[in-house]
Amino acid sequence: MKKPTIKRFALLLIFSVILGLTSCGGQSGGQSAEFDPDWDYDTIVEQAKGQTVNFYGWGGNEANNRWIDTVLAPIVKEKYDITLERMPMAIEEVMGKLVGEKQAGQENGSIDMIWINGENFYSAKENDLLFGPVTDYLPNFSKYVDAEAENIKLDYGYPTDGYESPYGNNQMVLITDSAKTSETPQNAAEFMEFVKAHPGRVTYPALPDFTGRTFVVNLIYDIVGYEQFQTMEADKETVREAIEPAIEYLKELNPYLWNEGKTFPATIAQVDTMFADGELDFTMSCYPYTYLTEVEKGTFPKTVRSFIFENGMAADTDFIAVAANSPNKAAALVVMNEVLSPQMQAARLEVAKICPAVDSDRMSDEEQQLIEDAMPSGDGTVSLKELDDKKLPQMPAKLVPIIEEIWLEEVVGK
Repeated sequence: MKKPTIKRFALLLIFSVILGLTSCGGQSGGQSAEFDPDWDYDTIVEQAKGQTVNFYGWGGNEANNRWIDTVLAPIVKEKYDITLERMPMAIEEVMGKLVGEKQAGQENGSIDMIWINGENFYSAKENDLLFGPVTDYLPNFSKYVDAEAENIKLDYGYPTDGYESPYGNNQMVLITDSAKTSETPQNAAEFMEFVKAHPGRVTYPALPDFTGRTFVVNLIYDIVGYEQFQTMEADKETVREAIEPAIEYLKELNPYLWNEGKTFPATIAQVDTMFADGELDFTMSCYPYTYLTEVEKGTFPKTVRSFIFENGMAADTDFIAVAANSPNKAAALVVMNEVLSPQMQAARLEVAKICPAVDSDRMSDEEQQLIEDAMPSGDGTVSLKELDDKKLPQMPAKLVPIIEEIWLEEVVGK
């Protein structure tokens, strides 16, 4: 697997600047101009000049932060004279900030662009905290994204209605060290045998940790199927009855887990640390290739490998949105459009190891080659094709709190 190089990014920057010359034009934009919903994209680009986009979202992925700071931000500055400021903040805090500014009647808020998903997107949209629809403004969305795909139309079961633009794709993979074990369990039954064969050396993060929750959802899917949940009402007894076989499975699993399942690590970061330290023989990731950054750093051994269940794993799309009271909507839209270029998606795949949000069959041969060149390779990785072939929908957001509650009541300490 090759590492990102300065030369590659320099060429990418030059290529992108050349492409942008025709669209940027020669007129100066106006930071103070109020966004007009009737603007076409060329006008949006002109108005965006000189604006600063405050991009709020989770800052815990160092490689993704590096991509934003060293690739995306310089390119939007060179091509469009837009300054991109990364504002790392937990999404719960971002939501609180959005609500607080709305309640204070703040017409020009501090947030422009947001990395947002699932129940937080639903809440923000329902409370008129987002500007949109946005995707109709984005030429790269029309060109490179299948707007009718389920993972684009729905975010954890909620209609996106064009209020979100795709940022990247993710899908759970399971991870072991081939130097310690040759086993790669292909379903829940085999995973039970794996855990029993490695007593005390397997665990998962406590819900509501995102990765821990997704892992539990994958076990539920493998045991009782996924179809019934896509239209299920958010009724606790209905959900409890549907997942009961999986709850019994998790309770049977507990005595063989780390600390006999009496406690669980609070975050996936803790599980990864225990895996890196040799305390565990197993970890997991909701991003199929990001664990490779730990291999590059030497945190994980080179002998680690990832795998998925034979019946598939839950996958979803990361999205970005624009705040309703953003004072820099034009610039935010231009940045969102740039994110969807094959050049930026390839660079993000190479630097941050995050799967592209664009469709390869909509790209030219040269654009497809950019993605291919950026792909991680090796015996320890699952191919994009296999991931796509075995992609399952995420659990609808309205059912997630119910599952978390049932897990806490019936699994923890049992």
